[in-house]
Amino acid sequence: MTVHGCFNVNLFRRRNTAAAAAADPNPVRDAKTPSAEPRDVEAYYPCAWSSRSTKAVDQPPPYSGASGLPKEIGETIKATVLEYSDKLTEISRWIWQHPELGYAEVGAHKRLTDLLESEGFEVERGYKDLPTAFRAVYKHGSGGRTFAFCSEYDALPGIGHACGHNLIAVAGVAGLLGMRAAMRKYGMDGTAVLIGTPAEEGGMGKAVLLDRGGFLGIDACMMVHPVGDYAGVAPGTACVIPTLAVVELGIEFFGRPAHAGVAPWEGVNALDAVHLAYGSISALRQQLHPTDKVHGIITHGGKAPNIIPDYAAMKYFIRAKTANDVEALVAKVQACFDGAATATECKVKYDVAPMTYDLRNNGPFCDEFAAAVSALWNRRTWIALDNWDNAGGSTDFGNVCYAMPACHPQFGIPAEPGRGNHTPQFTEKCGTAKAHEYTFEFAAGMCAVGAQFLANKDFADKAIKWWKEDMKGAAV
Repeated sequence: MTVHGCFNVNLFRRRNTAAAAAADPNPVRDAKTPSAEPRDVEAYYPCAWSSRSTKAVDQPPPYSGASGLPKEIGETIKATVLEYSDKLTEISRWIWQHPELGYAEVGAHKRLTDLLESEGFEVERGYKDLPTAFRAVYKHGSGGRTFAFCSEYDALPGIGHACGHNLIAVAGVAGLLGMRAAMRKYGMDGTAVLIGTPAEEGGMGKAVLLDRGGFLGIDACMMVHPVGDYAGVAPGTACVIPTLAVVELGIEFFGRPAHAGVAPWEGVNALDAVHLAYGSISALRQQLHPTDKVHGIITHGGKAPNIIPDYAAMKYFIRAKTANDVEALVAKVQACFDGAATATECKVKYDVAPMTYDLRNNGPFCDEFAAAVSALWNRRTWIALDNWDNAGGSTDFGNVCYAMPACHPQFGIPAEPGRGNHTPQFTEKCGTAKAHEYTFEFAAGMCAVGAQFLANKDFADKAIKWWKEDMKGAAV
């Protein structure tokens, strides 16, 4: 969305009310709102792991409850994931060795969909007119609920799979294979879906798919994500914590050129507006909450020293705990830009990207995941749904959390101290045998949650009710 003017500009419009969000797991978005469309992924990286913190945190005790999933179903899932682990590792390592940027993941898309088709799944390539998205489906019986997994497979420019998306890609496939095996063996009616989501690293692939109806008919969703040396998550353990909502804001100031030496009084200096805005935001930070993040750059500051700049531009990321908090913070930041424009007699123009929402992990899903990985693999999970100590970044899976009950556990893989996600050193770790071992273990835990959602109506109702209560006052 492009907005012109200086004052009284509301950069956001409500997309839906809290009541509508609670009633409809796939709310229709206001056509006037900035729609999520493929973006320049080389220019925008709001991924949850783009801001690292190696500060030790006081972890709560690991979850120790018992899984409600019958043991035999869990063992079937475990055996199935292990059965396919070698084949999935081969695909993961190919993706790892051939990194592709968002919306250009042609090779990864082909190998994942080739495998799924060879396994007999109903596969739609180029899903919702995104060439590297896909949807794979398995249905059993009649009726029942629908549970989905998400795979990611885009890389980062210059450093490849430094966020472990090769692992996330096959974790989703493992989840679908495990679900199919359990549904067949135990007669579980329902539908299991895997959505291949391109361009998480800045392209907002999941938000695009949501806007295009790519998640319609899905009742709940999960994915798992590897991390290294982050939030105190040791290798072979997991955590479930939030991330921040974020919006990208482009700002342009327009003035009037003049000869800087002969007649500067004839000019209107757009660079001065940038200077004042930058300083105002720096002053504003003293009054911001620690979880409010405002960080930006000057992208254009003039053409020559002897010309009064008639054009200058900035780009900012604005993050906060929730989407509502981002809206409130944007209003404060916008006042800095508007004030700078007024003081310098410049005009200002805004370009607002679609918002990446905060993660709102579903409580019952978290508990079941933690219990399942403990029962299946003796793995520990700590759950801190309101702990933002290390929530410095964002992920487009947050948008899925606003549309339906969803959960995004993180699991640790071996990494060098201080060399976690989004570093070349972490890229190397994402190709190791240990990283794949942990991926399949936690993918099985995710699959167990999906099986419980299909098999146990009380559990599914509890998760949906929890989501509706959590979304009150949070929807935008």
